[in-house]
Amino acid sequence: MRKLVIVADSSFVIETIRIALRGSATFDLAGKVDGRRPVRAEIRAAQPDVVLVDEMHAGDDALTRIRECREEAPGATVLLLTMRMDDGFVGEALAAGAAACVSKSVHLPGLGSLIGEIASGNVVSAGRRAVRPPALPAGDELTAREHEILGLVAEGLTNARIAKKLWVTEQTVKFHLSNVYRKLGVSNRTEASRYAHEYGLTRQPSWPATTTPQAAKPLAPVHQLRPLPVAEVA
Repeated sequence: MRKLVIVADSSFVIETIRIALRGSATFDLAGKVDGRRPVRAEIRAAQPDVVLVDEMHAGDDALTRIRECREEAPGATVLLLTMRMDDGFVGEALAAGAAACVSKSVHLPGLGSLIGEIASGNVVSAGRRAVRPPALPAGDELTAREHEILGLVAEGLTNARIAKKLWVTEQTVKFHLSNVYRKLGVSNRTEASRYAHEYGLTRQPSWPATTTPQAAKPLAPVHQLRPLPVAEVA
């Protein structure tokens, strides 16, 4: 399992991410670090495989934390979790050392799967600036239902879960997916998911809104967030 550390400035955000990753067979949550202060010591001690940095209330804090993580754990995949997917902010995050920017539009139960795909190098353009998808031939545009199913696939849902969510049969989902594959020129759901993330064809944000800085609950010291302090994580 890959060791993952969360860097955030809100206990609410940390708990949301923890719940989203609960039960993941891919990641071991090795630590949760307060992003309002330097994180060099904790990252150096933990040497995680993946660091998930929240955008936090001060965007500059997130960029600084990304730089620190890259310097202290050069082998780690550093990801920025953000609602801001504008070219300027994404470009700054990539320049700071983020491997990718993960939009908070991702369906929470699919977060672990998406992070795993990025960390494995399967989402090669996750951090690219937004670009328009190539125009599909006339008559081959995605229907509203196909677009909806593509978005759910990109969020990590299985055919069975999509069918249950949309109140249709699993065979109907497979039928729509076969049309999606044909129209997009892809062969499987991994390629379709990659296409959706690359061209911004995911669904609307489902991420809970964070609190304002004044209302944010102060983070407990790192050693209180897990039974073991981050410095002791092996």
